[in-house]
Amino acid sequence: MATVTLNDVRKVYPGGVEAVKSVSIAIPDKALCVLVGPSGCGKSTLLRMIAGLESITAGTVSIDDRVVNAIGPTERDIAMVFQNYALYPHMKVYDNMAYGLRNRGTPKDEIDRRVRETAEKLELTPLLERRPRELSGGQRQRVAMGRAIVRNPKVFLFDEPLSNLDAKLRGQMRIEIKSLQRSLGVTSVYVTHDQLEAMTLADLLVVMNAGRVEQVGDPLDIYEKPASTFVASFIGAPPMNLLPVTRGEGGGFSFADGSAVDAAEGHKDAATFGFRPEDADVAFDEDVPSGALTLAAEVEAVEPVGADSFLYCAAAGSQIVVRVAGRAKARPGDQLRVIVRPEKLHWFDGSGKRTD
Repeated sequence: MATVTLNDVRKVYPGGVEAVKSVSIAIPDKALCVLVGPSGCGKSTLLRMIAGLESITAGTVSIDDRVVNAIGPTERDIAMVFQNYALYPHMKVYDNMAYGLRNRGTPKDEIDRRVRETAEKLELTPLLERRPRELSGGQRQRVAMGRAIVRNPKVFLFDEPLSNLDAKLRGQMRIEIKSLQRSLGVTSVYVTHDQLEAMTLADLLVVMNAGRVEQVGDPLDIYEKPASTFVASFIGAPPMNLLPVTRGEGGGFSFADGSAVDAAEGHKDAATFGFRPEDADVAFDEDVPSGALTLAAEVEAVEPVGADSFLYCAAAGSQIVVRVAGRAKARPGDQLRVIVRPEKLHWFDGSGKRTD
C-alpha cells in the first residue's frame, strides 16, 4: 500500500495560465481522497500530475515516500479509471481486463487467476465473453474498474468515473466503489464535481476553487464548519444561506434591507453570516425562543421533495431556503418568521473567510 503526498505543487501552462496554485495535501495509506470543485478548478489537472500524464511546473509529488516527478506513468504503480471507460471495443471483457497484465509479461495462469478473481468480486463472471457494446453503462464501468484492480497497484486514480451514468445507477456505483475500495485497502484519489458524490465517498475531502485548496478534512467536519463562503455555498444541497451584513457606527449589524441583526456578538469583522436550510425553524404566531435570530420572510416558492419540503423565501434583502419536515403548511405569499439559534450561525469576514 502507499501514501500520496503533494508538496507545493503548481501547474503553469504556456501563456502564464496557472491551473494549480501551490497545492499541498497528505493522503494517508488506504484512504479514499476526493478532490471536489467546479469545472476548471484544477482538480483533474492535479490528478493527471499524480498519474504522470501532466508535467509538474513546481513542487513535488511523492508516492510511498518516493518523489515521482521525473518518473513515467507506467513506473508509478498506479491504475486509472476514466470517465469514458477507455475500453477496447474489439476485445471481450476478459481480454480488456487482461490487457495490462499481458503487456507486463505476466504468466498466463497468473493472468487467468487474477482476471477471474476480480470478475467474481465485481459480478462480471457471466460477462467475460461479451464485448463492450453488449454491456450497460454500469457494466462497462465495472470492467474499467476490474482492469485497474487486476494490476494490484499501489494507488487508484478515478477521473469522474460516474458522470456518464444516470442518477439511480450513480447511487448504486457509489456504494460499490466505496465498498470495493475498503475491501481492497488501496489508497485512492477520486475527482468529481458532484458534492453529494464527494461527501458520501470521501475519507478525506479536498475542496478546490480556482486552482487552490479551500479546505481539507473529514466531509462532515467541512459541512458543519466550512472555512469560507465558497465552501459553504458549494458543499450542501441546497447550499448554505449566506446573507451580507454591514456594521454600523454603534457596533451593531444590519442586513441589506436595513433591518437589524441582534445576534452578532463576538464577530466584529463579519461581512456575511450564514445558516444551513435544515438549521432554521419557521413560525407564524408562535413564541420565538429567547436569543434566537429572527428574520421576517415571505414565501416565494414551495418545493416538496418527499419526506421534507423546501421553502424559498425573501428575507433581509436576500433569498433564503428553509428545510421543513413533511408537507409544508406555508404557501407562496405567506408571511412568516424564520428562526435560527445563535449556535447554528456561521460568520465570515470581508474576504469570505470564517471568523471563528
